[in-house]
Amino acid sequence: MSADQTMKTLVLKGVGVSPGIAIGRCYRFDPLDSQISFYKLNDASLIPQEVLRFKKALKESEQQLLEIQKNLKKEKVTEPVYVIDVHILILKDKIFSNRTIKYIRRLGVNAEWALRMTLDHYKQIFEGVKDAYISSRVSDVQYVVQRILRNLSGEKNEIVWEEGYDGLIIVSHDLSPADTAQMKLDKIFGFATDSGGRTSHTAIVARSLELPAVVGLDNVTRFGHTGDEVIVDGTSGLVVINPYPDMLKRYEEKKRHYDAAKDEYLKYGKLPAVTLDDYHVQIGCNIEFVEEIPSAMTHGAENIGLYRTEFLYIYREDLPTEDDHFNNYRQVVTEKNLSWSTIRTFDLGGDKFPNYQKQGKELNPQMGLRAIRFCLKEVEIFKTQLRAIWRASAFGKIKILFPMISSVDEIREAKKLLEEARQELLAQGVKIADKMEIGAMIEVPAAVVIADKLAQEVDFFSIGTNDLIQYSLAIDRANERLTYLYEPLHPAVLRFIKQTVDAAHKANIHTAMCGEMAGDPLCVLILLGMELDELSMNHLAIPRIKKIIRESTLKESKILLKKALTFNTASEVRAYVHDYMAKRFPDEFQMEDD
Repeated sequence: MSADQTMKTLVLKGVGVSPGIAIGRCYRFDPLDSQISFYKLNDASLIPQEVLRFKKALKESEQQLLEIQKNLKKEKVTEPVYVIDVHILILKDKIFSNRTIKYIRRLGVNAEWALRMTLDHYKQIFEGVKDAYISSRVSDVQYVVQRILRNLSGEKNEIVWEEGYDGLIIVSHDLSPADTAQMKLDKIFGFATDSGGRTSHTAIVARSLELPAVVGLDNVTRFGHTGDEVIVDGTSGLVVINPYPDMLKRYEEKKRHYDAAKDEYLKYGKLPAVTLDDYHVQIGCNIEFVEEIPSAMTHGAENIGLYRTEFLYIYREDLPTEDDHFNNYRQVVTEKNLSWSTIRTFDLGGDKFPNYQKQGKELNPQMGLRAIRFCLKEVEIFKTQLRAIWRASAFGKIKILFPMISSVDEIREAKKLLEEARQELLAQGVKIADKMEIGAMIEVPAAVVIADKLAQEVDFFSIGTNDLIQYSLAIDRANERLTYLYEPLHPAVLRFIKQTVDAAHKANIHTAMCGEMAGDPLCVLILLGMELDELSMNHLAIPRIKKIIRESTLKESKILLKKALTFNTASEVRAYVHDYMAKRFPDEFQMEDD
């Protein structure tokens, strides 16, 4: 985080996770505002009463969350519901509750004290996980503990709203969907939090509500006080506290421009992504949850280009059943307005293990036993998912995508297991599709080098640029000190992508891209010049990407790509491409430039 203070103005840099400009008054939200008492139970006869008090608070917390879910469904705000399901599962988890009760009984402490000890135990476990996505999930346990503590203390008022604040910027250490569900959303203009990343709950909720949000600010709660004027720039990742008059005026103009452009972009959502010289690019949406599909379609998704299935495993204390998988996938594929749904088999392993799976630590988990490697080792777990995907294929068009492929042997073994699952279902008389397209995810350099060989084994490629960039440039994309090196326009990355697309087209197979790069307006003409068949992205990016494509030509894109490939450094490529795009599409890029 960087900060620059001029008079009373403070500028904080974080991670923009939901685009747009919000200007409003700060409302500092702290779910642990109430004072928590910690004390010993000097009389052993008080222990059963304390256990009952804890169990009562558990039940109250569950009832509150169920009521929140009910209200959300009434208002047709479905996106946060799945996270509240997770919190309810934690409340019902016997391991969680029994550990707290054990502390009460063995140590003779009050429920609040015991509960905080349980939280510390979970924090210690999660801190040992290097994967940023998984380690951030300790927030689920924290949210549940906070709610139980509020009920133990008798504090029922979740949020106290100050009168006179119509446009609020919620400033908090972090937020749960249950917290945001109880807010008066018509009064909220944006979010700014100390913690979080692109996959945090605040990010997911903000995008689903289409409210600007910046997370990972480290100490916005230290500097932002209720009543302060605040600007949230979710596009550039900036938060301004108490802007000076000229800055405020500039951001008000920037907001008007963005809002007008957003309305204009939505018009393009329902239009096909066809260039002026008739080159058609299919536009898909990346999702993690079924609840994201309505918004994806509103913004113009033609298909689901990537459905990540890890969440079915991560939040559970036991393995999901075949029916658990099937019921989920059926919801995805039965949407009649989607051309197809690409289901990626689960990317677990390394340090990405669910609660029930006990594994030894790996020195370098991102390059360890994960994704397809884990699947081929845990065959029965893998085949459970494969059978469910086949069953869902009877209800709509499915493409199956295998992650982190690095050899022909891996794809052949995965196909063999897929065929075994098919034969098992046919033998049972289960109705399934006659065939299913099989894809390999290209996200490691080895897959690029042998792309011509892999292309003979599959029906399509999907380029996962998030990992491809990470592995190609030998950087940890979750390491804040190395973010300056994470460059999609690096010459090596561009060559890897082009090599992959060329190998696929030579073999007459479809090539998609599902990494963040696919939804980056700066990169769209470069990718267009490579003649990718499909770009799959976050739903908010779709209308803008379609607009740029429809106002471009394949010919000019090829010229831009050819020139970009002549540069020796990433900075040279970025400077040239940015200059070209800013001149070619001044309205599109004005909102990103100060």
